[in-house]
Amino acid sequence: MENPVLILGAGSLGVTALDIFQRNGVVVYGLLDDDKKLHGKEFGDVTVLGETDDDGFLKLIGHKCEAFVAVDDTRVRKKLVKMLNDRRHVQPVNAIHDTAIISATATLGHGNLITARVVINPFAEIGQHCIIQSGSVIESQTKLGDFVHIGTGSSINSAVTIEEGAFIGTGVTVIAGVTIGKNARIGAGSVVIENVEAGTTVFGNPAKKVG
Repeated sequence: MENPVLILGAGSLGVTALDIFQRNGVVVYGLLDDDKKLHGKEFGDVTVLGETDDDGFLKLIGHKCEAFVAVDDTRVRKKLVKMLNDRRHVQPVNAIHDTAIISATATLGHGNLITARVVINPFAEIGQHCIIQSGSVIESQTKLGDFVHIGTGSSINSAVTIEEGAFIGTGVTVIAGVTIGKNARIGAGSVVIENVEAGTTVFGNPAKKVG
């Protein structure tokens, strides 16, 4: 990527994205965050410049500057992506760690955060604005919808479908062929052996509905 990038979000995901871009030789222009306590804070030589809706900085995004949304709250992330789409007519770029292994036959949408040692195997399909945390494995022919979160060290087996907005906790195993519905939540350490309905929370080994 030739252009510098402006990161929206200066929390843990923002710092992670900053590290990824710098490891890949991409210049980070700065970070934006709505927490005024962070304004002026420096991460190395990169500063938190202002709020995420500051037109003075947002107007840089376009032909000469890229954007990346690094916010873990899905509702806020969706709002910021829509703002970039509507006001700047751009899609956020991907942030992919240099130790991630992604098959040439896998497909990726825009705005994904793919962290250290992630493996994405052949013909997997990753939607847009997903967060895939360190050491996770996405096996062949698995499909992730938009705004899916995969926790650290999770194993998503082959031909799994994870629908939009689903949250997969740390260290989860999802057995081959399972479908996880929209906005479902899977508790940390769970083993998912059957389909999970949209909007439900499951936990355990084997994972069972909570509440």
